Amino acid sequence: MSEQAQMWSLPALERYAERADPKQHWLDPIEAAATAAPSALLRRLWRSRIGRLVGGVAALEPELKLASDARLAGRAREIRATMRRDGLDEQLIVALFALVREVSRRTVGLRHHDVQVLAGLSMIGGAVVEMDTGEGKTVTVALPAAAAAFAGMPVHVVTVNEYLAERDHRALSPIFSFLGLSTGVVTSELSPAEKVAVYARDIVYASNKDIAFDYLRDRIALGIRPNFLRTRLREFAGDADASQRVAMRGLHFAIVDEADSVLVDEARTPLIISRETDASEEREWAQQAFRMIEDLEPGLHYRMRAEERRIELTDTGRACLEDKGRAVGGIWLNRIRREEGARQALSATHIFRKGEHYLVQDGKVQIVDEYTGRIMPDRSWSDGLHQLIEFKEACETTSRKLPMARMTYQRFFRRYLTLCGMTGTAREVTSELWSVYRLGVVRIPPNVPSKRRDLGAIICANQDEKWRCIVERVRTLHSSGRPVLIGTRSVLASNQLSRSLMEAGLEHEVLNAENVAREAGIIAEAGRRGRITVATNMAGRGVDIAVDPDLLDDGGLHVILSELHDAGRIDRQMQGRTARRGEPGTTETVLSMEDPLLELLPARLPRSSQFGRVLFHLAQRRAERAHRRDRRNLLAQDGRLGVLLAFSGGKE
Repeated sequence: MSEQAQMWSLPALERYAERADPKQHWLDPIEAAATAAPSALLRRLWRSRIGRLVGGVAALEPELKLASDARLAGRAREIRATMRRDGLDEQLIVALFALVREVSRRTVGLRHHDVQVLAGLSMIGGAVVEMDTGEGKTVTVALPAAAAAFAGMPVHVVTVNEYLAERDHRALSPIFSFLGLSTGVVTSELSPAEKVAVYARDIVYASNKDIAFDYLRDRIALGIRPNFLRTRLREFAGDADASQRVAMRGLHFAIVDEADSVLVDEARTPLIISRETDASEEREWAQQAFRMIEDLEPGLHYRMRAEERRIELTDTGRACLEDKGRAVGGIWLNRIRREEGARQALSATHIFRKGEHYLVQDGKVQIVDEYTGRIMPDRSWSDGLHQLIEFKEACETTSRKLPMARMTYQRFFRRYLTLCGMTGTAREVTSELWSVYRLGVVRIPPNVPSKRRDLGAIICANQDEKWRCIVERVRTLHSSGRPVLIGTRSVLASNQLSRSLMEAGLEHEVLNAENVAREAGIIAEAGRRGRITVATNMAGRGVDIAVDPDLLDDGGLHVILSELHDAGRIDRQMQGRTARRGEPGTTETVLSMEDPLLELLPARLPRSSQFGRVLFHLAQRRAERAHRRDRRNLLAQDGRLGVLLAFSGGKE
């Protein structure tokens, strides 16, 4: 087809593919529990079946190794044409996986192991695979992504941040290019027109936030009653504004990397697209809100629920606020708005901490993602909380965001026609993945047994003692030449540890949300002889630290956890930075009885380092239960809101 003919050809008129929302019923939890056991049995039977398919892939390897590049490219075209007609037939999948394995070996120097083929087949079947850290999840994606794309389905590879999306796309693009597949990366910097072009490609990499918000924008562009055909015809005729064009081609096939983080941890926060209010009015409101809480005392007027980041007003507190509201007048006469404003002001004062939950950069309050350790640019807290924190930090008060469209991650990902994923830490959330998304978990054995050794935990009486203990451990390990990675929970903690190391004369690097620009360089050097790296969760999920080969006989990389997270899965991710691909490595944990995690426990429990391990275990369990309850409540609230909005013709 000539360039001019391509320019004037009609756009594809397919519908905006997505799965209908499941209807909520009070019997759903019972049904989920009843089907979980049969599902586990079916997974065992499926694994036995795909074991034979793995053998089929291996049987084709000798022949493909002898084929020329031209022959492999021709074979790719043949399989793609057949798959477009027949779909994901088992024998075609076997042939394609064998082809992708050989293409990967030739283009990027990585041959898929049998366990990676097993993982790829499981994902094609719509499962979440649990693979140990360092087992090659990145290159495994090439198998199911190529299969779905060959069958004609637009593929979305969803990662936890833009850095990993760009890195993984760059790593696998030679494979996809050889196979004749077009690929792209969606980032927040792209214009609407550029996003349309990227989403038109066969395989698209994007962070969970970017892709979910693009979907919400599509819903706004499509309107309450979507008519995808009419919208595409308007675009073709030139009537649609570029900013209002539909970017995506629907929700066909998604591969979610770090599935537990995206589908579970991130699911506590709703996705909201907003319009702005008047900034000057917000500053006046924030000032009044802080005046309202000036004399309130903890215990008497309010109680803090730290594990839920929530403030509860007492009857005495409500009465005090009512008196103050009458004196101020205006919106403070309204009980609901008065008490909500007071709760948010108390949260901004006592719960949200600079260096842990947010940073102040260039005069702006920037939210730090607690799971990835990264800044979330252009994101803000809702219900006036962001403006209150801006006022507290003496920053310019911005406009409040009033919702135009909202959605939960649960509802978004359940709309994919086919959903699958992978992670190194799924076992703790197996039941939730099944009950919410109907995703089974398949455990993939390691290609090489792990050589990681955990040296246990040291419980210190206070923070100062903890930092001294860590410094001495680092000094000892540094003298032997071994690289050391120390994981912290917050920017504040990483900077505090950095000061202790500097005072001890130990040269080191710090990786946190304040120096994202140096991330790649710091990670590249972290496995070198004598390197000391202090890092937040930015060095956790998806990060591969290459250890110098001559250091493996000395024990490899040593990881120290300086604090536990709310979920033990996140701690295991940081520990998983060492002893990858069968290499040696060690981990240990150094904690303090003053660590914030213990604030989640009832005050009546004794704080003794003698019972430290038990207390930290109880605190993690308590936090995980609270987060699970938050996700369950958010999903239920989302369902109720959907029913109410359905009367007006739409749910977003």
